[in-house]
Amino acid sequence: MPRTLTARELNRALLARQLLLRRARLSLPKAVERMGGLQAQYAPSMYVGLWSRLDGFARPTLTRALERRTVVQGTLLRSTIHLVSARDYWPWAAAIRASRREHWLRVAPDAPRDAEMTALANTLYHALDGGAMRRAEVEALIGKRATQAINLWLNIVRAPPSGTWERRRADLYTAAEDWLGPPPRDADETTGRELLVRRYLAAFGPAPAADLAGWAGLKTTDLETALAAVTLRRFESEDGDELLDLPRAPLPPADTPAPVRFLPTWDATLLAHARRAAILPEEHRPRIFNTKTPQSVPTFLVDGAVAGVWRYADGKVDLEPFGRLDRAATRGLREEAARLAEFHA
Repeated sequence: MPRTLTARELNRALLARQLLLRRARLSLPKAVERMGGLQAQYAPSMYVGLWSRLDGFARPTLTRALERRTVVQGTLLRSTIHLVSARDYWPWAAAIRASRREHWLRVAPDAPRDAEMTALANTLYHALDGGAMRRAEVEALIGKRATQAINLWLNIVRAPPSGTWERRRADLYTAAEDWLGPPPRDADETTGRELLVRRYLAAFGPAPAADLAGWAGLKTTDLETALAAVTLRRFESEDGDELLDLPRAPLPPADTPAPVRFLPTWDATLLAHARRAAILPEEHRPRIFNTKTPQSVPTFLVDGAVAGVWRYADGKVDLEPFGRLDRAATRGLREEAARLAEFHA
């Protein structure tokens, strides 16, 4: 019989794998791989998310890594902007391309069809000519509707300084092949999906196959071959669902202390695919994700769970707890908030 994991054990496993139990000393590419990428629709979120996870992280570290092309921003999982290592970019793109193309052509019947999108991608690639173009220029060249999904026919990435702390709008595009070099020969759909399985379980496991598929923006059936190819261990949740994991991945005890941590908007630990770990208690979810704030709001964790929200204003971090906190938690929050304010300044 597979071992049953409690919600508390799943919470501590996710915190450990997301580097939220202890700040890590890792290179930026390795950290991003360990975390399963970072959502990057709002550029400062990447910086705050890394600050909470890496020992001694400073803002110029990420900006330099983007400039040096060791990490890159591209429209990948679920057709959202993700920060990934340069090594992961091509296999991730290959893993999702065909499925996302099919999805786009199905849900956007008014958009250009496959053959026309292929031709427009060729037009854009030659217009880029090894350089970069702003989104407005791309839209003027191929049209707004085609621009929304052109990355599925031409791999394009965001070129710094756009999409950085200093210039937050990620609207400067360049061809991934020119920015990173051509894709490796083994960066195909099969190896890409196997990598997605390993990255997700290393960063968010143990988890059901459906959660993995939701994170990747694929159907569960799309991942059957990849799951069969990866060595897995299996657990059960308290509800009796099968949980998949990688051998020897961290499973801290349920009573492992969890420090105060600050999370930015879009932090992947709060999204639906990670619900099982209860980092965001369900009673608080409508306060974090709603029609007015679909991107979420910045939150803070106490004992491994969202306990309030924060915002930076006038040189300080303001805290809004959802309930009464004990003295130790309050002191820890104030100390961490002061450090976060210094990071912003």
